[in-house]
Amino acid sequence: MKRLLCYFLLAGLCPLGLIAERDARLILYDLITEKSDFSQMELLDELSDAGDPFIAEFYEQWRAGGVFLSNQSEWPLVYFRTGDSYTELRTGDVTTLNDGNIDGLEKARASRGLRKLLKPILDTIGLSAKDPSVRVDAAFKLGMGQDPEYLPILKNKLETEKDSRVKRAIEEAYLISLLGNTEDAQIVLESVKRLGELNSVRSRDIILKIGAKIDATGEDPHGISAAVKKSIISIESHETIVDFFENLSRGLSTGSVLLIVSFGLAITFGLMGIINMAHGEFIALGGYTCYVVQGIFASVFGVHSAGFQWFFIVSLPVSFFVAGGVGFLFEKSFIRFLYRRPLESLLATWGLSMVMQQSFRLWFGAANVSVETPNFLSGNYELAGIGMSYSRVFVIFLAIFIAIGTWALLTKTNLGLYIRAVMQNRSMASSIGIPVDRVNSMTFSLGCGLAAIAGAALSQIGNVGPSMGQDYIVKSFMVVVVGGVGNLLGAGVSAMGIGTIDQFLQPRLGPVMGTIIVFAGIILFLQWRPSGLFATKSRSLED
Repeated sequence: MKRLLCYFLLAGLCPLGLIAERDARLILYDLITEKSDFSQMELLDELSDAGDPFIAEFYEQWRAGGVFLSNQSEWPLVYFRTGDSYTELRTGDVTTLNDGNIDGLEKARASRGLRKLLKPILDTIGLSAKDPSVRVDAAFKLGMGQDPEYLPILKNKLETEKDSRVKRAIEEAYLISLLGNTEDAQIVLESVKRLGELNSVRSRDIILKIGAKIDATGEDPHGISAAVKKSIISIESHETIVDFFENLSRGLSTGSVLLIVSFGLAITFGLMGIINMAHGEFIALGGYTCYVVQGIFASVFGVHSAGFQWFFIVSLPVSFFVAGGVGFLFEKSFIRFLYRRPLESLLATWGLSMVMQQSFRLWFGAANVSVETPNFLSGNYELAGIGMSYSRVFVIFLAIFIAIGTWALLTKTNLGLYIRAVMQNRSMASSIGIPVDRVNSMTFSLGCGLAAIAGAALSQIGNVGPSMGQDYIVKSFMVVVVGGVGNLLGAGVSAMGIGTIDQFLQPRLGPVMGTIIVFAGIILFLQWRPSGLFATKSRSLED
């Protein structure tokens, strides 16, 4: 009676907007314990609108006998298995129970009739999820299954959905499912036309089968065959455009990473003549720094807290300063003795790269480590059917920020003025009082820090490992040479060009052959223009 009064009170408050919709856990709790207060069908309707993936997880435990019920207290307790422990459904309290001797508890099993009623809810639960991307995926999953049982559900969701992108996906899924469950030629004709207007790539094979069936019979009084051809042309044209822009977006993200990495090389090589073969290991250092920052945030805030989501933003400047500090120590210890000695610097930094790689293996292990993706970088951005992950979009904007920041540093600050002076004529810069040694140290630290930022960004695209930088170091040197040694504008243009061309060639020729073609093109370009796109002007007589 007490609970019933609470329900009446809640029902009275709901219209006033004073409380939110009930949590799926509470609905499941009522479904198991209090069938007398609410009818089973009302609870199932409420459950179908919850859209919580926890429902499916709980149902699997319920079906497998992992849910227990206790009636020893005023409020019945419902426990469900979570690994080696049990969680109370209503409160979320975790406890340890012994499966072999659970006093006062009985297994709560879903009846056959209830399981039958729950099946469509579990299959369509994604259509009510809060995340629009989840609703889109759920709609396509139901549509491609072409189960006639879900046609009314898709039609109902189509009428109630507010999000335009989700509404379009549900319409596409409904029409695909409809084509598999109707023999009405007029409905087929209208569905084929509409799917063509929607540029539905998913329906292409289904539409082609319909066209082949019509051609085989030789009877087409409604003109379905013509509609099929028109829709296929529209879909394939759209697919070509989408493919082009997706390759372009991947090329821009790859070029953005190359830009960040190559900026450090361009400054270091142009200023000091150092061929830094350990530059890739500074990329890995940035990735591992991001991994360590993630661990610190997880221990302080907890993995599921809002504070944890900031670990990646914090890791970017931390990676820069950590790698910059390490680069500063290396420059002071032995790099400074290798200026304008490219072959010796190549061998020395190659040895340094092996030492750093082995240090990573000893400290973090030989296997790759994984860095979590923050919520604000999860998912994909989609526009007109062209999708791109938020992490890659972030990398592109990060590269723009780095480019502007580096330009501002070199053109608007005293340090930038000193760097440009030393790049043009080291001896003259020293003679007019510029602290060349300090400029060299700061510049090498800057280059290492930029590489580390690239490594932190790469942690959101792939795993972090001791040799993660080796995939980019060769291309980065090519970027520096093609753009013009020491020229940042040239490095930026060549990075974007090489990254984009590489991503267009790889899907067609394969990753190995695509890379070979890119390198062959670079060699031919350098034969024509040895100084690169933008040759660095210098007054130095050293060379």
